[in-house]
Amino acid sequence: MNEKQPATLPKSFLLDNKYTVLFFIKKGYNAETYRVKGKDGKSYFLKLFNITQVHHSAFDAEGALLEIKFLKHLKHPNIVAYKDNGEVVVENRKFFYLVLDFIAGETLAERIAREPVSTWYDIKQIMIDVLNGLDYLHSLPDSIIHNEITPQNIMLDMSGETQQAKIIDFGYARQFHQPSKVYNKTGLNLHYAASECLTAGTFSPQSDLFSAGAVIYQLLFGIAPWAKDISKFQTELKRMEDIVLEERDKPLVFPNVADRIVDFDDSILIIVSKALHANIEQRFQSAKEFIQALNSEITIERPVIFLEQTKKNTISKIKPKKGKGFAAIAGMQQLKEQMKTDVIDVIEKPEEYRQHNLGLPNGMLLYGPPGCGKTFFAECFAEEAGYNFIKIVASDIASIYIHGTQEKIRKLFDEARKNAPTILYFDELDAMVPDRENTMHNYGSEVNEFLSQLDNIGDSGVFVIGSTNQANLIDKAVLRAGRLEKWFYIPPPDFEARKAMFELYLKDRPLDFGIDYNKLAALTENYVSSDIKLLIDEASRKTIKDQLKRISMNTLEFVIKNQKPTISLAELKKHEAIKKKMEGETETERRKIGF
Repeated sequence: MNEKQPATLPKSFLLDNKYTVLFFIKKGYNAETYRVKGKDGKSYFLKLFNITQVHHSAFDAEGALLEIKFLKHLKHPNIVAYKDNGEVVVENRKFFYLVLDFIAGETLAERIAREPVSTWYDIKQIMIDVLNGLDYLHSLPDSIIHNEITPQNIMLDMSGETQQAKIIDFGYARQFHQPSKVYNKTGLNLHYAASECLTAGTFSPQSDLFSAGAVIYQLLFGIAPWAKDISKFQTELKRMEDIVLEERDKPLVFPNVADRIVDFDDSILIIVSKALHANIEQRFQSAKEFIQALNSEITIERPVIFLEQTKKNTISKIKPKKGKGFAAIAGMQQLKEQMKTDVIDVIEKPEEYRQHNLGLPNGMLLYGPPGCGKTFFAECFAEEAGYNFIKIVASDIASIYIHGTQEKIRKLFDEARKNAPTILYFDELDAMVPDRENTMHNYGSEVNEFLSQLDNIGDSGVFVIGSTNQANLIDKAVLRAGRLEKWFYIPPPDFEARKAMFELYLKDRPLDFGIDYNKLAALTENYVSSDIKLLIDEASRKTIKDQLKRISMNTLEFVIKNQKPTISLAELKKHEAIKKKMEGETETERRKIGF
């Protein structure tokens, strides 16, 4: 219990001469929850409402609390059962109280925090219980919309032979006919609320079904859909709902969970995408329809679009890179010279290379530990070459539809050709074209499409760069001659590179006399490029905090001593082993792989 927000009712308090407080459970936005014992000797849940803190929209025209009014008349096995209600004055403050049947179990949020649900069957049974409860609410003569279906408000009753899910907490519930002005978002978990609730304050059965879809997503992937860690600073600049809506402008990502969720298949993603559709007309139109889909009693057609957000395609990512080019990179001299010879000189001296029947190579792979500057090098290379630049991550080409990813790959390469000269940069390439021999999923069609587009792509003025931390997981056919034929290991920077990085990153900052760049380089062995940038930023912060005018050598040494490398020596050795394996393949004749 938070000492700043103590419970109103102490243990053993006798409420209204009927209920004895056993213990405090939690303090919510405008109510407290307790476990109490009735005169009948049974346990109950007690919800105590501080009337002064309850929003006016939670009362009806007669001043009755809607949550109590609704629950008094609701009777369904998947909805928490009403027992009693009343008013009480405690320390000269007036409270409403609501007594509910005790549920022997835990909330769904507590369940998944303790142990994630590992089978689709269990997820389905929980959600069918929830949807049966919603179907009852929505089918009432004056439909009730719960408006807060979240893992916190689903209780798992363990008292019977089988687990049963029950909907609890009707604090945001409203009748369908009530005007939108009664919808109050204060205290609501916005990650589970439908977009129309956030933008217009409107709610409907379809908004509850959106929330149910969001809970399924949470159970499958361990996080709410479009969830984002939001700092206090961000919420001070923008309203929380605006931040959530901005995230929903992005395509919804479906991580691979087939190895964790038993009996998982792609049809589940079709159901989830329909439930989470931005357009309420494209969602399930009733809880019954949702249940039928979960039970495979009806076939859900693949949506024409994937959650409206995919109307935005990767064309918007195309942009000419302008900047310092290779001059911004400390170290990597061999790689810079190789790129100048193989690519930039071909662009600048096309006739000379044409005489030797040489054109642009198709592409290259940058691999090695994270934080060593692979993406930064690709961007600087585009600047040096004067190419347009497209950065692609796995979610940009992900699709839940049959052949959907293939189509996205084809369109991506078509746009790159139209906007040539272009660098296509695929970040974490192993997630897009995994080794087909060592994956449970069938990625054959996607990898084949990528290979088909990659063949002779250099002739079109497109240069492909793939980057990965795990080159050993990429399909071997992608790395054969004529495709990503040049491989470059990007290791942690060596002594000279580290020295150059300190000189480069400190150049435009206020410096004290006596900075020993050789010593700084010596102190940072096994630090990756991003570590060194972080060290310098931390040195600047400490200089400001200590109210010093310039960054000193002492400050830099202090920061280095207290900031260890982000990648362990054991992890670096793993990457070195991958490098040896890759180099071994280049030293011997490559096998004929793929196409």
